[in-house]
Formats: sequence, structure tokens, C-alpha cells
Amino acid sequence: MIHVASEASLNDFMDEAVKHYSSLFTLPSHRKILLLLAVLCVIGGFLSIIFVSSSVDRFVVGLIFGFSLFSVDLLCDYVITKTVLKQDPIYDLRRITALSLFCWVLWFSFILVGVLLNDLSLWVKLSLLGFSAVLILRLTVFSATSILDFKRIFTASFAQPFLCIIPFLLVWKMEYNITNSLLLFLAYSAIICFLSGYLFTFLLDRVGEKTIGISSLSLFKAFLLNWIKGLNTPFEEFLEKLGEERNIDVSIIKFDASKPKAVMVVPSVHPGPFKNVGSSLLPSMLKGALERELGCVACVPHGLFGHELDLASQIQNQKIINQVTAAADLASEAKASPFIKVSNGSATATCQTFGKSAFISFTLAPKTTEDLPQELGLFVKKEAEKRGLECGAIVNAHNSIDGAVNMQVAMDALKNVAVACLERAAASKHIPFRVGAASVIPKEFSLKDGMGPSGISVVAVEVGAQKTAYVVIDGNNMVSGMREKVLSELQSIGVDEGEVFTTDTHAVNAVVLSKRGYHPVGDAIDHEKLIGYVKQAAVEALSDLERVKAACRIVTVQNVKVIGEERLKTLCLLVEKTLQRAKRVVVPIFSAAGFLLTLALAML
Repeated sequence: MIHVASEASLNDFMDEAVKHYSSLFTLPSHRKILLLLAVLCVIGGFLSIIFVSSSVDRFVVGLIFGFSLFSVDLLCDYVITKTVLKQDPIYDLRRITALSLFCWVLWFSFILVGVLLNDLSLWVKLSLLGFSAVLILRLTVFSATSILDFKRIFTASFAQPFLCIIPFLLVWKMEYNITNSLLLFLAYSAIICFLSGYLFTFLLDRVGEKTIGISSLSLFKAFLLNWIKGLNTPFEEFLEKLGEERNIDVSIIKFDASKPKAVMVVPSVHPGPFKNVGSSLLPSMLKGALERELGCVACVPHGLFGHELDLASQIQNQKIINQVTAAADLASEAKASPFIKVSNGSATATCQTFGKSAFISFTLAPKTTEDLPQELGLFVKKEAEKRGLECGAIVNAHNSIDGAVNMQVAMDALKNVAVACLERAAASKHIPFRVGAASVIPKEFSLKDGMGPSGISVVAVEVGAQKTAYVVIDGNNMVSGMREKVLSELQSIGVDEGEVFTTDTHAVNAVVLSKRGYHPVGDAIDHEKLIGYVKQAAVEALSDLERVKAACRIVTVQNVKVIGEERLKTLCLLVEKTLQRAKRVVVPIFSAAGFLLTLALAML
């Protein structure tokens, strides 16, 4: 049993991890990076010479020096990208040039101090200290992010600084007496920088190895491959190793006329953790597979499960899809109850029964309705059985987000409305019913806007004079108040009752840099346009009403690998632990390196 406190804390861990994911940034265009690099190298190099040099030709030398720095760096970046890092999917020319820009900002910060001190000897020594700082930075960045072997990482780290020091050496030869000790310093610096960079990354890796048996940076590299290039396999390989096997139940309610009309599927799986990793895309994948197999509209609303039931990989997704698509029973129940909705001001439950099977949903809207614990599902199943109902499918509407909610208090309210709703549904008269369904996929809305690939689906159910619309939107929650707007607008086209669900797809997560790491439905999407598409789908569904029969089945998929609550907590905490370790060791390690380098420079 998953307790409420445990579920809340797991979501807190996930939120904390998302904040760190969202701290990753996008880069400017390559043209803009080149412009900034040119300005920095040319102007910085020029000013360095004219303020420090006493030569009559210092203006000419300064211009040549600045342009040389830019030219050498440009050529070096291009060659490294096309040869050394050719096999690395992360590093294209834009990212390499951006790294060089950051390196020059660091390097020129040291050079500037030497210029301000107006001392040629100090300028040389501080330039060399800046050179060493760049070596450390590049080695650390490539070691932490590149999937290539050590030789290529070493070459990519050291080639640019050593080639770019050549224009400095030429100028120093004219202005300053270059001794063998200065040249020896370059070799000494490479050794110190290599050792300090290696020690830093080694200590970070140890956090992951001690925590989960996998190096922190290997896991980080796999995440970067997904974040930057959309490659999910490297990250999922780790999740497969860390996962645990579970038997997964999938609730299926299918409506048939002369042919399949609609199907509602609720897997006991959470569609996460993010982007295209694990089961994040399962709602749209399952919907697509069912629609191809059955030739009807399929909907996959969210169940009462949290991140502890994220699937480990696409392999696990396919296990569920294969068994669900093969479990299309012929419908037999010809009568249904009216749609029942019960609200107590804090929670809302809905229930509609088809024979002895029930379709039940819960929401706390307009308050936040995030993942609801399995404890509620177990309670509802027992209460349904007491009333002679087979609890076909229990849905978390997941349709409002507006701050935090006290889940323990909410659980009491949810249980109260559940009992009242089941009582009324079980006592209702069952009569023949009609069903219609339609889907709309708005091309103008994307994952970045918070809309998943399945778009909007509506299943309309007519029982007597009552018309009900079940609206399923492929998104991760929606802004508070949006649900109420949709339901109000549906009344204008003849819909008497209904509920709005989101799939909780995490395909929209980790694709934008925002506070949450994603946009809930209605956060980045125009409300009127969204409601227009919902009404379009509802009108099509209502115009498609036919007398149907219903079938309910619960399919159990054996030995499905999920990430698991404890492992997921550990993974989320690993991000924080590694960052804390980095903060603790970065100053001592690199301060020691700086001291050794400064000591060596003092002897020049």
C-alpha cells in the first residue's frame, strides 16, 4: 500500500530534480556566439597589447594579436568538432564555439587584472594562470559530458588552450624574455590541471557508485543525451538495471455497435518520468495502437498511481501495448446508469455503471489535483464490491494545478464523495444507451505548449435524456479553472454532464525551461482556441451516437519492470547529493591547484 505521506514526499523529490533539470540552458545562435567571440578576442587582445606594451608598433601588434587569437580559436574549434568529437552526439560546432567563448571570458578575466596592474611580467604570469584555468574548465566539462574515450576527451580539452597560447608566446618573445622555465610551466600546468580535474570528477562519480552502484557522471551523460538529442536508450539502460518487476493491471472498458465504437483504457502505470523516457509516452502510444487495431477512438486517462510506477523503458511499454491490444472482448452489457456526480466542496467524484462495471473518476478541482495514492483505489474497489459493482476503471482526473494541497485532508473528502457516488450509481435505473466518440489533434499546439501527440478525445454517452461528455486531453494537468470553463462551454452544445481528464503524459516534461519544467494545459495555450477544439470533438462525438453494448476487462501484464518508489527517490536525491559534493570539493581542489600553479609562476 502506498501511503499518502510517502506519495507526497516522492512528488517533492521529483519536483526538486525537475528544478535542477530546468537549470540547464539553451545557447544563442552560432552566428551570435561567433560575433561575441570575435569581439572578445579582437578587442580584448588589442587592449591587452596597447596598455601593457611599450612598443611603437603596439597598435598594429595589438590588432594582429587580437585577430590571431580569434582565427586560431575558430580553426581549432572547427577541426576538433569535425575530427576529435565527430562521434559525440552532443558536441556540434555551435556548442564547441560556445564553450570556447566561456573559456575566453575566464581567460581574459585573468588577463584584465594584469592589464590593470600595468606590469608586463605580471601580465604574462596572469595570462598563464588564465591558461591553466581554461585547461581545468575544458577538462572538467568534457569529462562530465562527453561519451567519448579518454584520448579524445584529453585532446578536445587541451588542444584549444595550447594552440591559442601560441600568439601569446610570439608576443612575449618580442616583449618579454621567454625562458625555458616558462615553457616548462606549460607542461607543469597540464599535469596539475589534469590531476585536479580528474580528482574532481572522480569524487563526483563516487557519489553515484556508493548510492546506486553507477557513476554519477555516466548517469548525467545519459540524461544529457536525452535532453539535448532526444536519445532515450542510454538513460533507459540504467533504469532497466535499477528497476524492479511488478504485475501491472490494465482496466479496459470497450463499447461496440456493429463494430468497435470507443475504448477507455486505464493502465496502473504512471506516464513518466519525463520526455520520451520510460512510460512518458505510453498514453499516446497505447491510444495509437488500439485505434489501429480496433478502428475506433481510444482514450487513456490517468489512474490512481504515482511516479513509483513509471516504466523503465520502451521495452516495458511494448509489453503492455501488446497484451492490451490483444484483449478486445466482445461487448455484452446493453444497459447503463445515468452519469452521477457528487461534490462536497472539497472533492468531486463521478460514476457511471455499465451493467455491473463502473467507470469512476476523482478530482479536487479547482484545487490542485496531482497524483492520487493507490490507497484511494483500494478503498473504492472494496466499497464498489459491497454494492455489487465490479470496479472497472478508476481515474484520477488530474485536471487542476494551483499550488500545494493537504493530501491527508483531501483523502477524507475523496473517500466521502466516493461512497456517496457509488450509493447513487448502484441504486440508479439501468437503461439502453448510446455512445459516440471523436478525436481532434490540434496542429498548432506542441509538446512545448503542454499538448501531447494524442490531442483531444471525447467520448459522449447518452442515457435517456442525459448526454454526458468525457473529455480526455493529452497533457500533464491543467491550470486551475480550465476544467470549469470547458464544462460550462459544453453545456452550450447540449451536453448535460461531463468531466475533463488529462493523461498526465510526461512527454511534455523537460522540453521547456520553466519553473515546473513543463506547461500544464492552458498555461501556454490560448483558452478560447483550446475550448474550440474540445467543442469540435464533442460535436463530432454527439453526431456519432449509436446504440452500443459495453464490455469490461482487467488485463494483468506479468513481470513488467518499473523504476520503483525507492529507486526513484534515490535517483532524485542523487542529483542533489552530487551537487552538494561538487560544492564541497570544488573550492579545496581547485584552490590547491591554483596555489601550486601560482607558486610555480612566482619562480619564473
